[in-house]
Amino acid sequence: MKAYIKSIGYYLPESVVTNEDIVRDFPEWSVEKIALKVGVNKRHVAAVGETATDLAIDAAEILFARGEVNREDIDFVLLCTQSPDYILPTSACIVQDRLGLRTTIGALDFNLGCSGYVYGLSLAKGLIYGGIAHNVLFLTAETYNKHLHPHDKGNRTIFGDAATATVISTEGIVEIGNFSLGTDGSGCENLIIKSGGARFPEKQNDLVFDENGNPHSSDYLFMNGSEIFTFTLDNVPPLVKDTLRQNRMEKEDIDLFVFHQANKYMLDFLRKKIKIAPEKFYNCLANYGNTVSNTIPIALREALDDGSIRINSKVMIAGFGVGYSWGGTILQF
Repeated sequence: MKAYIKSIGYYLPESVVTNEDIVRDFPEWSVEKIALKVGVNKRHVAAVGETATDLAIDAAEILFARGEVNREDIDFVLLCTQSPDYILPTSACIVQDRLGLRTTIGALDFNLGCSGYVYGLSLAKGLIYGGIAHNVLFLTAETYNKHLHPHDKGNRTIFGDAATATVISTEGIVEIGNFSLGTDGSGCENLIIKSGGARFPEKQNDLVFDENGNPHSSDYLFMNGSEIFTFTLDNVPPLVKDTLRQNRMEKEDIDLFVFHQANKYMLDFLRKKIKIAPEKFYNCLANYGNTVSNTIPIALREALDDGSIRINSKVMIAGFGVGYSWGGTILQF
């Protein structure tokens, strides 16, 4: 038995924040500086009261409207999010009801960030191989902008909100290969929201500003950019090598590399370090920003639509980030 991606769709919130909008809040920035360093021109932001579950449902409806899969065929829902509606119940259960899916199916959430799409494919493939499901609806949905302090000029330039929907099945347009996965929880505090969970259930109200005017608070997303950059450079090149090994391929066999769309500077550095030709390295940051677990499926959909992925293409996908967590696989079209 094999596992395939059958269809991919995505949804973006209506509200758009451009670089011009950010510069109005932070005049020390310039539109050109943001575009050059981060590689983002605009990002979509969920509205007040619009949740990750709402976005996931919209993404699923777009996918169903494509006509490549029917909702009555879905027999398992996986939802990757770090922005759940509630501590409980599981958001995937809410999705099942709101989408009108059968009650005789499985549904669960899992909490991962930028590696979430790769991990979700591995879970879906396991469900297919185990005979537990035949058509898995795999959703990614994030509203990271709700976690950002209004004065966090660095992260506000980077992150966008979005949701994607992918169906993994016993047949489809692309075969899912073997996986390379990794975890190092020692880096957990370098990308974290400390309050709101069981460890610190109440808001800590400990906001301070560093010498550059950047906010630091347990109540908002904190990212140690230099440590995340070091982690990425240390772990992604070996991830690429091991993903190739797991699939018995050489780097030259790969037609397109689709990495997590973190930011332009990091992606450029990684491409050069791993020695990937520019024409084989996909980038679609400009109109979306870093949408966390959504970046890879959005990029895959864009690459399919613009012809960067063709019949018989071999595509490596690689996700890496919060956790620390990383993963890769090969998709054979």
